[in-house]
Amino acid sequence: MTSGAMALPETAMAGGTTVTELFLHRTRLNPEAVALREKGREITYGALRERVLRLASVFRDFGLQQGDRIALLSENRSEYIEIQLAAGCLGLIVACQNWRQSTTELDHCIRLVSPALVIVSSRFQAAFAATGLDLPCWTIEDVHDHAIAHATPLASLPAISGEAGLIILYTSGTTGLPKGALISHRAEIARMAVGQMDLGITRDDGFIAWAPMFHMGSTDQMLATLMSGGIVHVVDGFQPREIVEIMRDYPLGWHLLMPGSIEPVVEILRSEEIRAKSIRIIGAMLDLVPRALAIDLATLSGTPYLNSFGSTETGLPPASARRMSTEDLLGPISKWPNSLVDIRLVDSEGNAVPDGEPGEMAVRGPTLFSGYWNAPETNRKDFSGGRFRMGDMFIRNPDGSFDFVDRAKYMIKSGGENIYPAEIERVLLADPRIRDAVIVRKRDARWGEIPVALIARQADDLDAADVDRLCRASLAGYKRPREVHFVAYEDLPRSTTGKIQRHEAEKMLTEKGTP
Repeated sequence: MTSGAMALPETAMAGGTTVTELFLHRTRLNPEAVALREKGREITYGALRERVLRLASVFRDFGLQQGDRIALLSENRSEYIEIQLAAGCLGLIVACQNWRQSTTELDHCIRLVSPALVIVSSRFQAAFAATGLDLPCWTIEDVHDHAIAHATPLASLPAISGEAGLIILYTSGTTGLPKGALISHRAEIARMAVGQMDLGITRDDGFIAWAPMFHMGSTDQMLATLMSGGIVHVVDGFQPREIVEIMRDYPLGWHLLMPGSIEPVVEILRSEEIRAKSIRIIGAMLDLVPRALAIDLATLSGTPYLNSFGSTETGLPPASARRMSTEDLLGPISKWPNSLVDIRLVDSEGNAVPDGEPGEMAVRGPTLFSGYWNAPETNRKDFSGGRFRMGDMFIRNPDGSFDFVDRAKYMIKSGGENIYPAEIERVLLADPRIRDAVIVRKRDARWGEIPVALIARQADDLDAADVDRLCRASLAGYKRPREVHFVAYEDLPRSTTGKIQRHEAEKMLTEKGTP
């Protein structure tokens, strides 16, 4: 996967459209409607159209061409959305950088996509500068305060295929470094359609973009909202007071809340007896949320709970169609398959498994991403058999619902962030003071799961503070182990080949207590 540009026959072009075209259609239908709200400021669809087309003209005049990548490093702000839409006008691809990454990780993610341009907010200029990368770089403030003001709006859009890439979102890498998932216009449009078909989201429903915009949780939904005609409420990170006030005053579609963000919202709703105006669905994957907390959220907001299961690669699908009432939350938490997706559970050889037996979820459908950027071997493996193998184990029930079993590719999901142990182990095992180490997950009431380190020391003077400093220098904050336990080398459970058995190590931590 090296380019987002695709040459297709005219018949194929006629059968598709783009995110930007659908957005521009909305601006013509109702230019005076509010498109974005941020810190009390409102931008109408007509004004947003003007700004997007001016920025697209700036990109064109800079020499950017279809398939070129723009690396974007910024906090949540309205300009983030404008950049994505303007890029879509020209068939450019926005690689959304995770500002939580360490310098090493950020350097890798930017180099991976070979951007023709980097756009950075002033808040993260120092973080980009620390990489030492010599690339054309603009600040968001300069672009929007000066360049757009003097630009002429793009008069016409070039022909762009629906299969062209629009964004790259990064996922944790099983080998220790993030991968870039290329997501097309087609996939984003299909993800919007699933939200409307399965969750009942309408053009009158808004979305609160508080989760980082480098996540699919915000990007998918804010693009879907602007294609539909609703309001995107831009919030600079998790601000519970601001979020609750928006819940009170505006109709919403899917209100995404994850472990770590539910409790403060519930507390405000309960203590101040605030009721939501109108929300179609609230919450996220129930497996990682204490049942009582999910019941409180659904009850206090007066909203069905969404027992979701999706990913950066698949969007809201494949199994996020279950809207659970407070009564439902007292019973089984099986997941229901989404529209527009074909699910098969398979064994290690790719053969379908019967109902009642665990199998890896393998899916196909229009919401799927277009593959990992510049990772042909990974793509061949993960797309074997014409389906995307998600690395998650499920059991299919006779009624067609699915029960989550475990992750085939061991992953820790902490506060909505995906963490692969290999990312942390790579850092630990590079230190000569550590003889061996394994990262396991541990249930946590606030974050759902947290990473815990079991370490066999080479040097007796190594302590938990040393480990924290070591991780702090190379890893994003949410990836650092929340607990460190030192164990004897001989006590680490191993297979006959000497490989540490992660599940046994986890069992040692949870069943037998802290080593």
